[in-house]
Amino acid sequence: MTFNVRLDLLRGSAIGLLAALALASCSGPATNGQAAASKSVAAVAAEPVSSGAEPRLRLITRDQYLNTLAYVFGADVRPDVEFAPLERVDGLLRLGTSRAGVNDTQLELYQKTAQNVAASVIEPQRRNFVISCKPKNEKAADRACAEQVLSRIGRLMFRQPLPKDKLATLVEHASASADKLEDFYAGLAVAIEEILVSPKAMLIAETAEPDPKKPGSMRLDAYSLASRLSYYLWDAAPDEALLKAAETGEIMTDRGRAKIVDMMIASPRLKDGMRAFFDDMFDFEKMNTLSKDALVYPAFTGLTAEDAREQTLRTVVDHLITKKGDYRDLYTSRTTFLSPPLAALYQLPTVKGWTEYQFPENSPRSGLLTHISFLSAHSHPGRSSPTLRGKALRELLLCQPVPRPPANVDFSALENPKAEQKTQRDRVTFHLENPVCAGCHRITDPIGLAMENFDGSGRYRTTERGATIDASGNLDGKQFTNVVGLAAALHDHPGLTSCLVKRAYAYGTGSQTTNDDAEMLKFLNARFGAAGYRVPDLLRTIALSSSFAEFKLEAPAKDEAKTASAVPATE
Repeated sequence: MTFNVRLDLLRGSAIGLLAALALASCSGPATNGQAAASKSVAAVAAEPVSSGAEPRLRLITRDQYLNTLAYVFGADVRPDVEFAPLERVDGLLRLGTSRAGVNDTQLELYQKTAQNVAASVIEPQRRNFVISCKPKNEKAADRACAEQVLSRIGRLMFRQPLPKDKLATLVEHASASADKLEDFYAGLAVAIEEILVSPKAMLIAETAEPDPKKPGSMRLDAYSLASRLSYYLWDAAPDEALLKAAETGEIMTDRGRAKIVDMMIASPRLKDGMRAFFDDMFDFEKMNTLSKDALVYPAFTGLTAEDAREQTLRTVVDHLITKKGDYRDLYTSRTTFLSPPLAALYQLPTVKGWTEYQFPENSPRSGLLTHISFLSAHSHPGRSSPTLRGKALRELLLCQPVPRPPANVDFSALENPKAEQKTQRDRVTFHLENPVCAGCHRITDPIGLAMENFDGSGRYRTTERGATIDASGNLDGKQFTNVVGLAAALHDHPGLTSCLVKRAYAYGTGSQTTNDDAEMLKFLNARFGAAGYRVPDLLRTIALSSSFAEFKLEAPAKDEAKTASAVPATE
């Protein structure tokens, strides 16, 4: 059975989505006229005063949308769709979702995706999963059955119960279309499509309410807190259990919230959430377009790049979530996973499918810095780059921004090296001798050169142009002779763990950290260390902190009885 969904029935939602997204692209925290948030109040024990977690209006990400569709409609419902590109803010794409906009072409793509999903979920083989009732007549409207189905789907996609008037409108659209098309399921698809393209589904709109226990303070309301937790830990909209906890108010109690967070961390879905977080933190979206000169690196293909990304994420999730290992050990551990395309570049025998593998103790491979993902992503198409690799280590793993090079830098010595300059160490000496460049390159090149035993594709080598490679260097005064020594120095560097804390806190709250958060970050880092640098414990501490869900107004709002709303009244 095929049919064309009536797009005219969706026009109101489409216009509303455009308006809301336009607002999101130029808006700050969504407080609906109330005073901007300042510092949060201290909530528990030694937790310090910190900037509170203001309500945000954010565009849902592609993976969040797909993960939610899989939960609502079934794991096999995963349309091939790309969302609008995001701006990386303070090291995270997630923070760019509150600045994202969308144009007419992208809106049309969202509608097409919604249409395809709606058409697929009413197919006979999928109906039993999505549609919990049988219509009295499959060739006509059945309002009672439509209401039952749309109420559940709308609740999950909007992350809160549907207002009665909205549900009535959806049932009316489904019924009118069913009668006109003489097909109950086709009519139902029209309303499902309308839900999927709605601003309430495509935008994460947090709202706030006065905190009854703390006069002058605000907190996320129950449904917003459920969403913030779910997108943080699972990278998807809340499930039925979370929504139920929001509906009953359980999530607003200390004991109830702790119970829910523990349940979420124990869930297999935490792996999805942590894959999303580390994929963002490691800047892995660049792997989507990574390519190498086929003449220089014939073994490196698009599939290699895809598997390199997957290798690192598998290693991270296995070590941190499955085995609950020390975060620092990711950078020295020799245990990883291999696929057939990767085995060739690692110069190992071919494996079947994904296989766990441990490099021997005398191997030059030690931790994530020696993964093909890191080495290839931070190199040029036809050669390695100590500068790019050192810069990536500083910015991605230590949260130390490296300034961009001046516009008038002369790169001729690098692009056209002298004959005697056989290795990258010889060539980048130019940077260190040039006063214009030396300031930045002193903090990137000494660590990047430690990875020079790996070419631009990540393949191991001992010589370059016939000259033996010198991979010695230092990391903030810590001397080493090769990349294994660099890995050990990074493992013990205090910036490694404090950077993860900063990224995890910003990722969870959806806000850039500021100087006001310094004491909070110090507290989180201390708790992280006390827990043996176990990431699940860090996630729990952040999710249960007062700063995760509360903030304090600078001045009393004129009407504290009204909650802050992030979505314009478009529906």
